[in-house]
Amino acid sequence: MKKLRNPFTELSDYYCFGCSPDNSNGLQLEFYEDGEYLLSEWEPETYLQGYGNVLHGGIQTTLLDEIASWVVYVKAKTGGVTANLEVKFKKAVYVNKGKIKVRAKLTKTDQRFAYIFSELLDQDGHVCSEAELRYFLFPEKTAREKLFYPGHEAFYYD
Repeated sequence: MKKLRNPFTELSDYYCFGCSPDNSNGLQLEFYEDGEYLLSEWEPETYLQGYGNVLHGGIQTTLLDEIASWVVYVKAKTGGVTANLEVKFKKAVYVNKGKIKVRAKLTKTDQRFAYIFSELLDQDGHVCSEAELRYFLFPEKTAREKLFYPGHEAFYYD
């Protein structure tokens, strides 16, 4: 497993809710590559709960979508935007039991879309929510110009 570099931190005014380390209100996710999967560990805060001690479904959805965007950067080797996102909530995720994991993998691509499966696992390794996502892919040149995509190699440490 290898830690991925966040090349967007070099941009001014970069405050992505999902992955900017400088957004004090954000999730500040870090990502790792493990074979076909990208992974992230994250500890929920109590202020992100919906019902008592249960992580809000919107935050779960954000986690599932954010890791999918990184799958596009690293595995599809371009930038894109969410075209479709279908989430299934299977089990409560508690905010007071420590770190949870989110992971995702690219299942297929075609000329316009990347198809991604992501899942959120609780502190005991049980799948609590999962998503099937379809991302619209930009040609790499367009992603570099409009989305500040730095190129596939920028996500790896030397």
